[in-house]
Amino acid sequence: MGRSFDSRPDKSADGSRDNPRATGAVRLSDVAAAAGVAAMTVSRALNQPELVSERTRERVQRAVIETGYVPNRVAGALASSRSKMVAVLVPTVAHSLFADVVQSITDTLALEGYQVLLGLTGYQTQEEAAVVETVLSRRPDALVVAGTRHSEATRARLKAARIPVVEMWDMSDDPLDMLIGFSHRAVGEAVADYLLGCGYQRFGQAMADDPRSHQRAEGFNARIAAEQAARPDAGIAVTTCWAETPASLVGGRTAAASLLADMPDCEAIVCSSDTLAMGVIAEAQSCAMAIPQALAVMGFGDMSFAAATWPALSTVRIDGAEIGRLTAEHLLKRFESAGSGPVYDVLDVGFEIMARQTTLASRS
Repeated sequence: MGRSFDSRPDKSADGSRDNPRATGAVRLSDVAAAAGVAAMTVSRALNQPELVSERTRERVQRAVIETGYVPNRVAGALASSRSKMVAVLVPTVAHSLFADVVQSITDTLALEGYQVLLGLTGYQTQEEAAVVETVLSRRPDALVVAGTRHSEATRARLKAARIPVVEMWDMSDDPLDMLIGFSHRAVGEAVADYLLGCGYQRFGQAMADDPRSHQRAEGFNARIAAEQAARPDAGIAVTTCWAETPASLVGGRTAAASLLADMPDCEAIVCSSDTLAMGVIAEAQSCAMAIPQALAVMGFGDMSFAAATWPALSTVRIDGAEIGRLTAEHLLKRFESAGSGPVYDVLDVGFEIMARQTTLASRS
């Protein structure tokens, strides 16, 4: 015989009030009936299992599986001010670096019973603003967001939310709260110094059109400009091609073709991602250009394939998994502390130049 459901609103022992006719949701009272215990006993078995016997816990768990019951965590959050949910916002998960960050945050928080709500913001402040508004309506315990450049509306919402906020993957003199990342401008400067030190003088940049790539390009160009001023007769020059986001092999090939057309004597192409760099290499090889003898290529990210390609890709290593782990650990410490306001804690994890076979140590 099928079970009949009472269609009247019912406030369960977990604090929920729902209408099965309207929502199709199984109520805590249905679990209690299936287990043959009181609704309060079900609530205790789910939320404070140490207060009930092992036999009762097993009966309740069987009933939960039988009925397909899902606890109403929203109601519990209203009562405890904790949702056990952390919102993590990144531009994309198509890039393995961001995927590594998300996975590391998820794994670390899960050890303490927290779940991650993932939001994809793209590379525009308007998209980020819409996602922030939506996830904050879910009342997360904290919010993690990639980058530090937000619209004024987003900054105001994040401050008004009065929850811990971690900005990551960037550096700023004006963090919202906690900041864990590295300086993209410093990356650009370091890459320029490395390539100039190798003896390269004619540069192309294949850069994805997003804020952090712009910062790296600015740092690179600043160093090149300083070298041009110091050695005006050396013939040092740089040209830039902006590729669509997210980065792709096709985008890398297209950018390389454009750069080589603009600067036929280009000696090195600097890319905003390893993916673009692989496209640049493919385009160069299609033109019978030897790598690195005829053209050097520099990537960014040190993705899993970078060291295994032939020739092995010179790139900039960013430890995304470490950034994720540190982000989660900072949040967990914050949850344990008594304070509720921003702490303005900034951690620069740095980066590393990985000099491999797509660049020459010396062109002399």
